[in-house]
Amino acid sequence: MYEMTTEASVELSEELKLLQDTLKRFVHKEVVPQAEQIDDEDRFPRDLMFGLGRLGLLGITVPEKYGGSGAGLLAQAIVVEELARASAGLASSYAAHSNLVADNLNRHANHYQKEKYLPSLCSGDKIGCLAITEPGSGSDALAMRTRAVRDGDHYVLNGTKIFITNGPVADIIVTYAKTAPEKGSRGISTFIVEKEFEGFSVGRKIDKLGHKGSPFGELVFNDCRVPAQNMVGEENSMVHMLMSGLHRERIVWSSEAVGIAQGAYDIASKYAKEREQFNKPIGEFQMIQEKLVDMALDIHIGRVLVRRCAKMAEVQNHGDVGLEASYAKLFCGDMSERVTSKALHILGGYGYTKEFQVERFYRDAKAMPIGAGTSEIQRLIIARKLLR
Repeated sequence: MYEMTTEASVELSEELKLLQDTLKRFVHKEVVPQAEQIDDEDRFPRDLMFGLGRLGLLGITVPEKYGGSGAGLLAQAIVVEELARASAGLASSYAAHSNLVADNLNRHANHYQKEKYLPSLCSGDKIGCLAITEPGSGSDALAMRTRAVRDGDHYVLNGTKIFITNGPVADIIVTYAKTAPEKGSRGISTFIVEKEFEGFSVGRKIDKLGHKGSPFGELVFNDCRVPAQNMVGEENSMVHMLMSGLHRERIVWSSEAVGIAQGAYDIASKYAKEREQFNKPIGEFQMIQEKLVDMALDIHIGRVLVRRCAKMAEVQNHGDVGLEASYAKLFCGDMSERVTSKALHILGGYGYTKEFQVERFYRDAKAMPIGAGTSEIQRLIIARKLLR
């Protein structure tokens, strides 16, 4: 399923090419043998997360002094793509941990918070999750209802978060809450919650169509007491953290969509070379060739969009890359559905079975236009920016 060939790189440095080669070897040796079992059992692969920690990849955007490797967002996107080629579940859990938690804390937390939490996140000793979505606020993230009220040297949090990747297994939770609801988006604050904190609990684990092995669930804050020193940044001032984090999440999520599409293409291309009908490989038939060309072109465009956007985010040093991130998220999310659907068609009846695993990529791709802001939301964002 996972071929060790290196597709054409898009302006990668020698260091990033080396990273990609290292990832390919890790995925081929460690991830591919477990990928189907992880999906069947919906098992969180903690051993693989530890392995990524040993390679210095869990804190890939974090400076070395806090336990990371100090590479950057483009490097993180490359890791996510390579993981998703074999296991979207592992890629999702990695992205939630490395991008949504470690990267966010590295960019916004103070020195005390970084020293306390980043080393264990970078090593994999602790698993992280970011809690934004609530039962009544999905696409409208700023409409969250979770409240945080100051009580001496603590804040007391009340509310429920849902559809949280890594939620059921997380040790460290970065969450947003309204500290001044009357101020709307200007009344949002960020908190670091440890799973042992009084008043915090994990609700139900939610079964889902794809991305198996990446636990997905509900988190409950019931008079949860969080030390005031665990507030990230200033009170009522963290909407910019939320929004800039969404931009970077969309870049990484798009790279996962590219990886899923590439994984499905790998299977379909190999099948087209080996499967014979009418005394020749089906890859020699023009209609199959058209599908493969369209798939390869879609993947290439998506990869270029992601890597260009990741580089922009690095150069601009936390500047606004919202429009480019939405372009990438919209294209790559929809593209992954197109490519995996064509891959399933190329395999015909076998594609509809679990024997060739392409159905797993097809299921995984269904989440890509939904997570990190739906395709409809991306179109709204793009339209508003174009018509401003």
